[in-house]
Amino acid sequence: MTIIQLQYLIEVANCGSFSAASEHCFVTQPSLSMQIKALEEELGVILLDRSKKPVIPTEAGAVVIAQAQETLKAYNSIRESVAELKGETAGKLRLGVIPTIAPYLLHKFIPDFVKRYPRVELEIREMVTADIIEALKRDKIDAALVASGTCGEGILERDLFSDHFYAYVSPSNPLYERSNIRIEDIDLKDLILLSPGNCMRDQIIELCQARREMPSHYYFESGSLDTLMRIVNCTSSMTIIPEMALEYVPADRKSQIKTLAKGATSRRIAIAIRRTYVKNSIINALEHTIIEKVGNLQKFMH
Repeated sequence: MTIIQLQYLIEVANCGSFSAASEHCFVTQPSLSMQIKALEEELGVILLDRSKKPVIPTEAGAVVIAQAQETLKAYNSIRESVAELKGETAGKLRLGVIPTIAPYLLHKFIPDFVKRYPRVELEIREMVTADIIEALKRDKIDAALVASGTCGEGILERDLFSDHFYAYVSPSNPLYERSNIRIEDIDLKDLILLSPGNCMRDQIIELCQARREMPSHYYFESGSLDTLMRIVNCTSSMTIIPEMALEYVPADRKSQIKTLAKGATSRRIAIAIRRTYVKNSIINALEHTIIEKVGNLQKFMH
């Protein structure tokens, strides 16, 4: 049994096919298949049900994969652990980021982080919260930037900073003349939101104490806040945007930004990691860099 064999087994289970796993591992499919077959012969059990599409683990395979994931985690942590003892921050960090954070925050901290920690390799993916949770549990990513309180059991969230909500209102909307809007005064038929799967949508629905199927004059399947704001500009609708998006609103549209008159009109941004995660030095470095950059930004904005 080798580390390579365990890695290949996990990749096939994650990808659901030998061909996709071989591409992800940068190895030929025959070589990958041969390694997994050798592992099965050594253990004396079939680990993958090849008759299913996608390929799925057998009962024995599920047990082996669970142990293999823990083994690989311990194996991969050796370098990070030694680096910590030497006072270094080094290794690979696979980071997921939700779409309502990625375009407004990543470019703020990545240049400084890469400059300060040149021995850390960053691999970043934009993902919705449900996919982030699944990826964390299956060890496909190491950490994620999410809205706090959205990941559930088994995942640790380390709060970073608050991100207040604002209304973005069309000049044709009756609420445009107000500088401060009460939640109860929002006509839900005028409110357009992100598509299902975006946690910010759920937070806004909860904030408005509305039912899940929001009545609306407009219905859009969009994961982009920028798209929603453009729709607001050419209709009589409104939407809710986070504070981190404010600086990207054009100067001639700033008057459409309105504060919300309710106590809990904000979200907390957090780093999410599995509770058994070990790359503490890298996570700490990421946390400190983000807080520093966001702190400077918030001072500037206020």
